[in-house]
Amino acid sequence: MRRLSWLLLGVPCVAWAHGGETHHLNAHDVLRWWTWDPLVLGMLAVSGVLYVRGLRALWRHAAPGKGVRGWEAGMFALGWVTLAVALLSPLDRLSDILFSAHMTQHELLMLVAAPLLVLGRPHLTALWALPEASRAPVARAFQGPGARKVWRGVTGPLVVLVLHAVARWVWHVPALFEAALENDAVHAVQHLCFFGTAALFWWALLRGRYGRAGYGVGVLFVFATAAHTSVLGALLTFARSVWYPLYARRAVEWGLGALEDQQLAGLIMWVPSGALFLGMGLALFAAWLGESERRADIATGASPAPRETVP
Repeated sequence: MRRLSWLLLGVPCVAWAHGGETHHLNAHDVLRWWTWDPLVLGMLAVSGVLYVRGLRALWRHAAPGKGVRGWEAGMFALGWVTLAVALLSPLDRLSDILFSAHMTQHELLMLVAAPLLVLGRPHLTALWALPEASRAPVARAFQGPGARKVWRGVTGPLVVLVLHAVARWVWHVPALFEAALENDAVHAVQHLCFFGTAALFWWALLRGRYGRAGYGVGVLFVFATAAHTSVLGALLTFARSVWYPLYARRAVEWGLGALEDQQLAGLIMWVPSGALFLGMGLALFAAWLGESERRADIATGASPAPRETVP
């Protein structure tokens, strides 16, 4: 438990403090562990440029804050920075050594970056980033009955709940998780599944077909996801053996306890992630109550209160 207490102080501190026989790192070493992956850099650069270009075109056409509000653009920026931290910062290198760092990376992708990017309305800015002559045809294509039917099916609340749950549980099967550790292509697919299903999940709850009136259902789905995620975290925390032997071998090289590292990873999935789910669920519940009151005011002829600046 002594080493677990050191891990709880933060993953970088463990690496810096270690002076084992095989490796020795200090803060300066770890802070230089940025991974300038060309593919990740390219995707981040393209997404950022398209968002800014589309936002400027939209606000020039309408007015600043119209279509995409200022706070929504801020949410996208925070989500974009979170993606960069998760995929390019020293956390990415540490995730090859410590399961707890890898878990932190995954939770940043699913629980922080995905909802923040969804809140930024990137679909709207992407449309406005197109050349003016292309906007109307592309908009008509995506609003056609076939495309709308497919999108409504893929983003149905129950569908995204199951898809995201399957992605979380299946990718923690030891054979698949270790395959992702050993093969960059499989690792990329794992991250894509985590982030993609999370983005669909948050899209369905925040921007889905039911709008604000559906936030009540969204609360149930958030807590259902929190529940099964907590179960997985608890299983990792209380396991008596290491699930991923590859991490056990790597932890030994750094003088770390693999089981304790796994316990910390389980706690990260269980406690901080659970707290984030709780906060999001309460925010949706507050927005749902506000929308219910507004509709009641409209039904009774009273002046409705201004909308809350919640998605």
